[in-house]
Amino acid sequence: MSRRALRRLRGEQRGQEPLGPGALQFVLRDDEDAEEEGPKGGPGVRVPGGTGKEGVQVNNRFELINIEDLEDDTVVNGERSDCVRAHSMASGNKARPPRGGPETQRDGDVIKAVFPEQSNVSGKLRKKKKKQRNKKNSTGETSENGLEDIDRILERIEDGSGLSHPGPPLPSSRKHVLHVEHRHLNPDTELKRYFGARAVLGEQRPRQRQRVYPKCTWLTTPKSTWPRYSKPGLSMRLLESKKGLSFFAFEHSEDYQQAQHKFLVAVESMEPNNIVVLLQTSPYHVDSLLQLSDACRFQDDQEMARDLTERALYSMECAFHPLFSLTSGTCRLDYRRPENRSFYLALYKQMSFLEKRGCPRTALEYCKLILSLEPDEDPLCMLLLIDHLALRARNYEYLIHLFQEWEAHRNLSQLPNFAFSVSLAYFLLSQQIDLPQQELNSTREKASTLIQQALIMFPGVLMPLLESCSVRPDAAVSGHHFFGPEAEISQPPALSQLVSLYLGRSHFLWKEPATMSWLEENVREVLRAVDAGDPTVQACEGRRKVLYQRAPRNIHRHVILSEIKEAVAVLPPEVTTQSVMGFDPLPPLDTIYSYVRPERLSPVSHGNTIALFFRSLLPNYTMEGERLEEGVAGGLNRNQGLNRLMLAVRDLMANFHFNDMEVPHEENPEGEADWD
Repeated sequence: MSRRALRRLRGEQRGQEPLGPGALQFVLRDDEDAEEEGPKGGPGVRVPGGTGKEGVQVNNRFELINIEDLEDDTVVNGERSDCVRAHSMASGNKARPPRGGPETQRDGDVIKAVFPEQSNVSGKLRKKKKKQRNKKNSTGETSENGLEDIDRILERIEDGSGLSHPGPPLPSSRKHVLHVEHRHLNPDTELKRYFGARAVLGEQRPRQRQRVYPKCTWLTTPKSTWPRYSKPGLSMRLLESKKGLSFFAFEHSEDYQQAQHKFLVAVESMEPNNIVVLLQTSPYHVDSLLQLSDACRFQDDQEMARDLTERALYSMECAFHPLFSLTSGTCRLDYRRPENRSFYLALYKQMSFLEKRGCPRTALEYCKLILSLEPDEDPLCMLLLIDHLALRARNYEYLIHLFQEWEAHRNLSQLPNFAFSVSLAYFLLSQQIDLPQQELNSTREKASTLIQQALIMFPGVLMPLLESCSVRPDAAVSGHHFFGPEAEISQPPALSQLVSLYLGRSHFLWKEPATMSWLEENVREVLRAVDAGDPTVQACEGRRKVLYQRAPRNIHRHVILSEIKEAVAVLPPEVTTQSVMGFDPLPPLDTIYSYVRPERLSPVSHGNTIALFFRSLLPNYTMEGERLEEGVAGGLNRNQGLNRLMLAVRDLMANFHFNDMEVPHEENPEGEADWD
């Protein structure tokens, strides 16, 4: 009969056995040794099987809780630490023989076994664990915090429809250019580097900084002042995966579509209070938040405008698909779908707020994120801005790397902003002292070569640039025909728009005295080449006349979003004459609609001349039929409304007696008309 059954028969509970003088001392042995020797000793001797720990002597049974930690801490490279060795000597253990079988001592009824193989076995286990850990780190399966990379896990997940997501990655160089780092999406990271953590976080307690929202987000930090989040009906689905890219699209539920229709009606009313009323019922409607953010910004309430934009980003980030990644650079959103445009605009507005806030490094990361969503089409034309943010963030290496990687297939040197910014990046990089002298000289020569090519290709940039920097040029430069007023007047309108955009945004980067001296040297070199009849000058002139005849729609959209006065002033008439909505500026001509807004019949579309006449007399006049068309319950149909209108007209016409009118006679001396 087992001990457990005997305890039950005696009415004893486990752990109530009488303790002897050596009852708390027991030995952990291997299963094979336990089977060979069998159970020995009294009730105080405990030999658990299947532990796999050889020769670990325990004087306290509660030490078994941390027996694994004890092994890891005390065994280093196959040897025990000094503290454990001292503890063993204090317990009365004899020295362990180097080789041979286990030495057994008998202290009363307690058997103590010391195994010489213990250090070797423990050392092998320790080395095996280190080898596995190093193997994981070498293969890149673990992140910096020791956790497996979420993106790599998601790449191995397959959708229920049988699509593999995502496929093979992009080439390493292209992926590096579009790669976004999570830590740089948080502006607090950059502000802490400038001002310190205490200045950014203040005197907040750690408990107060804990989030009360269940979902962790990268783009924004939810605030306690925001309304309680509930799913507004916004979601994201995976369209397809091909060639290592995953194409996603936002979707609107029926409730969200109704809120979208109400938003469009509120926008047409030109009354911001109607949008506020809509946000009371749908506090996380994205387009309403963005439109109200613009209204607050126009009223110089920057704090409220930024808060509304962050709330819109939080609403869209909560709707992300599990496979949608912000950092991989392989996820695409088609701008032709109206549901996706809100995410583009929210990111752009947030990027603008970060730049004004003094966080150019974080703004650069947002710019890379927008560009990675659709780099080929570039619907917001972020290539006109990314160079400016890279220079402001002093990330010259990234700008040069982007130029080198994309120049072959994107012709970035044909954009005035890249032609001047890349040369400036090389020059600023050559000003750094920590680089070798040979590398500094080569970088300086590369900068001079690029700025001369930029001045020859875009001569109309020099004089407006010097004027913006409050620098008076030399008479030899201002009087030369190549850089004179003719250079600015003769350039095509599309090129003038690009030049105005670049100068309005980045002219202050050239104000440094060292930069101006370097620019002056290269301007004189260009004049020598022009006077010498360099064929490159004629080639660039012919290229300007051919390439810049008409700007594409995405450049016009970028100019409208930038709100730079110099660039907006040179927009073509076909853009300035049409209405531009802030929530969807210049939508693509090939828009893909997933649902259509229901038609609302306007009074003009009724074609009722009498109704238009009464509306001109009484602006508040509304037909009963129109109320029904707007969805008011209990309204009459259109025919009944027309019948009532005809009755009202008949009553009005009955008050006039046209046959009783008399024309005034000439013989009337006072000239007064006689009316019956």
